[in-house]
Amino acid sequence: MMQTRVVGRSVPRKEGRDKVTGRARYIDDFTFPGMLYGATVRSPCARGRIRGISFEGGIPWNEFTVVTAKDIPGRNYVALILADQPFLADGVVNHPEEPVVLLAHPDKYLLEEARRQVRLEIEPLPAVFTLEDSLSRKEVVWGEDNLLKSIQVEKGNVDDVWAGADFIIEGEYRTGAQEQLYIENNGMVAIATPEEGVTVWGSLQCPYYVHKALVPLFGLPENKVRVIQAATGGGFGGKEEYPSMIAGHAALLAWKSGKPVKIIYDRAEDMAATTKRHPSRTRHRTAVSKEGKLLGMEIDFVIDGGAYATLSAVVLSRGTIHAAGPYVCPNIRIRSHAVATNAPPHGAFRGFGAPQSTFALERHLNKVARAVGLSPEEFRRRNFLRAGRTTATGQVIREQVDMNRLMERAFELSDYRAKIERFARENKSNRNQKGIGFASFMHGAGFTGGGETQLASVVGVEATAEGRVRVLAASTEIGQGTNTILAQIAAEALGLDYEQIEIAPPDTGAVPNSGPTVASRTCMIVGKLVESAALGLKQTLLGKGFLREGYSRADFTRACGDYIKKFGPLKSFSQYQTPPEIHWDEENYRGDAYSAYAWAVYVAEVTVDSRTYEVCVDDFVAVQEVGQVVHPVLAAGQIEGGVAQGIGFALYENVVWQEGRMVNNQMTNYIMPTAADTPPIRVFFEEVPYGYGPGGAKGIGELPLDGTAPAIVNAIENAIGIGFDHLPVLPEALLEALEASRA
Repeated sequence: MMQTRVVGRSVPRKEGRDKVTGRARYIDDFTFPGMLYGATVRSPCARGRIRGISFEGGIPWNEFTVVTAKDIPGRNYVALILADQPFLADGVVNHPEEPVVLLAHPDKYLLEEARRQVRLEIEPLPAVFTLEDSLSRKEVVWGEDNLLKSIQVEKGNVDDVWAGADFIIEGEYRTGAQEQLYIENNGMVAIATPEEGVTVWGSLQCPYYVHKALVPLFGLPENKVRVIQAATGGGFGGKEEYPSMIAGHAALLAWKSGKPVKIIYDRAEDMAATTKRHPSRTRHRTAVSKEGKLLGMEIDFVIDGGAYATLSAVVLSRGTIHAAGPYVCPNIRIRSHAVATNAPPHGAFRGFGAPQSTFALERHLNKVARAVGLSPEEFRRRNFLRAGRTTATGQVIREQVDMNRLMERAFELSDYRAKIERFARENKSNRNQKGIGFASFMHGAGFTGGGETQLASVVGVEATAEGRVRVLAASTEIGQGTNTILAQIAAEALGLDYEQIEIAPPDTGAVPNSGPTVASRTCMIVGKLVESAALGLKQTLLGKGFLREGYSRADFTRACGDYIKKFGPLKSFSQYQTPPEIHWDEENYRGDAYSAYAWAVYVAEVTVDSRTYEVCVDDFVAVQEVGQVVHPVLAAGQIEGGVAQGIGFALYENVVWQEGRMVNNQMTNYIMPTAADTPPIRVFFEEVPYGYGPGGAKGIGELPLDGTAPAIVNAIENAIGIGFDHLPVLPEALLEALEASRA
């Protein structure tokens, strides 16, 4: 049959109509008969021993369901990587906002009053609030040494490089925490009884993560726990691991009360209590020849994990692997640590460690280029990775990457060279200073190292007697277009209309575990499994003689009906298989860290106001190679959204901490970019199909967070001649730096 291509077209979003008409049901739209509302009583103290809990204020406490750690029927830890974080503090607290008591009542307003009348008597203990204090181990607040995770990467022999280097350049770079600030706050509804088990509905990214956490909490068999995703208003990593906590709380209240329980955080609680991007400190020491070739890189990368391990180990891993960037260097040593402090645990956020280490590298290489006497672009040109060369982990690049081409295209589209000259000339007489800067970077798609092999993700497709096809996967739609692209991939593989494909709701009781919706893996990894499962279904019909090659859509419908009538359900499943050339040594951190990378060069143009010390991003050009683009509009939207978040990371978003607590936890004092602060974001793709991606696609979602901030800060340096080695660059920092330069 003649098939119209589906992959590569901007088809309508699968869930778009339901969202714009209001039919989509978000978690706060869920109600059940007799439902209670739940609330969390949290520690006001960063670290201490719980000496007592009292219930005061003339509240009718006999009407309330009250849960503490002693009410937990199973094991009191959030199952993830390490079993160190309790669902409810038991005897000690380790960060402000740590959950201690849960309350439920049918009147949400009385519930809020009751929450304020619970008194926690806590004996304070010495606490740790900075990376430096944690590393000093003057006070040990986690394990034996405050180290949640340590990694070392070695390539070549760094120790022998320094004596023969023409230049040795050092620098230290810092990034702060960043709040995900999804549109919809965290929320869960739970029904739980010993007889029926536990069912939760929620705003979440990873149904099977929540399922994994609830099973030991209640001591139930896996088939007695069910997790269903509601329509979800954004995640950005903030709904990767934390939903396990709130699901557990709602389910514990439901278990004790025997009634459905809903917990919905307001914005202030969501911002104060849930995970954020890890603050970081990166130190670089770089050896370079007089010809501008990298000889050696020594990198010390540290992230603040907060009070418990959560996902810090894997955030550290990705940040470490990306710390040396898309550059050739024969000798590399990277030492990295995730350390514990007495702040709420930090966790997943789009980019997952790479924005922190990429910012440090791209700022540092501008410093290196200046020391060598080369322009930033010429220095990078002399050191870019290309096919056949190796990364920091010794991975041989097999992709036909051409970073020089990406850089040249980005420069042409942004008029980079002409603006460098024009701004230098005009800035001498203008009150406001203009600048232009760029960053070149890469981002690995999928879980790091052997992670995808360990996940062993499974996806299914199921055909109906009417010729419709349903994709069975746990991958969630959180605004990025999962439902749409998976439907496109299935339609393309089967030769069907896009409208014939349906996506089953993510429900652990009905769909297989296709892994979490994280790590830029949904399109490349899960999409490939959808493609394989769809082709398997097609092959079943062909092999059994129900179809012939060149079939029409009517033939497919008839074949499905005939097959189901004769044999029963028509399903096909596919499980992840590691590409044959991918090999990873976890113990030594060597080998193929990712099966594929996306590559990019971003150019930012800025104006620095010399009176208000504000920075305005005037124009932004994003050029990236991400394999085959499945849906051009959604792909461009991913880049635009990531760049907007990167602008916030660079210039606006400053978490203010006070003894481990976020004190600017409202949208009135946590400043983020608005539409007025967002420039035209011009997005361009180079398409080099990847052999193991569906239709040649690679991952895309996290990439834009990596390069945006360093491009902007490099542009600021070009405008005013002063470099900044920290994020965010607030007006106060500009004022201080400019006044110091005039002194």
